[in-house]
Amino acid sequence: MTEGTRPTRTAPAEDLRAFALRGIPELCEGDDLAALIVAAATRAGRHLEDGDVVVVAQKAVSKVEGRVVALADVEASPRAVEIATSGEQQEDPRRIQAILDETAEVVRVRPPLVISETRHGFVCASAGVDASNTGGQERLVLLPLDPDASARALRDRLQELTGRTVGVIVTDSFGRAWRTGTTDVAIGCAGIRPLVDWHGHTDSDGYVLHATTIAVADEIAGAAELVRGKLDAAPVAVVRGLDVAGDGTAQELVMPKGRDLFR
Repeated sequence: MTEGTRPTRTAPAEDLRAFALRGIPELCEGDDLAALIVAAATRAGRHLEDGDVVVVAQKAVSKVEGRVVALADVEASPRAVEIATSGEQQEDPRRIQAILDETAEVVRVRPPLVISETRHGFVCASAGVDASNTGGQERLVLLPLDPDASARALRDRLQELTGRTVGVIVTDSFGRAWRTGTTDVAIGCAGIRPLVDWHGHTDSDGYVLHATTIAVADEIAGAAELVRGKLDAAPVAVVRGLDVAGDGTAQELVMPKGRDLFR
């Protein structure tokens, strides 16, 4: 990141609120996700406001974009069969094949677990391929082809429907190096600053900060997950009270391979 593009600091939120939008139905390819979000907000009496950040689970975006595959349409390669059957826990080789198909580089394998770098540059388990909450048995949901573009399109459509200027974050659940458990992170965003850099600012003791950059988009994603719930079929939340409007993409959050100390 160059000096000219460094994210600026932002004031702390005085009153941060997050709420889920419930009642969004099972989604199918071609559905107008923005219209369903607006309808859910209207039913809840919580209309979108300028500055809101609309946080959407990746599966909702993937489903409306048709990023769903049936296991019956997947043919497992010998490599997929090897990974699926050589560990203590057995896995469907077709699911492993779907993971390999979405993988740009295999980072680690502990059968049947595969840690992949996706075509987007994300390093995550299973290349983001998920078999839960897929809308039916024997189906897999894949990551959007371009989550930042998905976020921009959803933001534009929400503005068209409501006249409000909001930010949008597309999220997925990732594990983290040296930490147990998963948390939602931003894999796509539009209309917000995903990073805030405190480099050059002085703390209360007079110390000048040299390397403090906050992943604001990931923090918002985690806050939204708390109100959406993992099993509550609520793929959308709104986070209100933040001053994060700006231009940026979730690609800014991807660690360049040359600086990745965990590979």
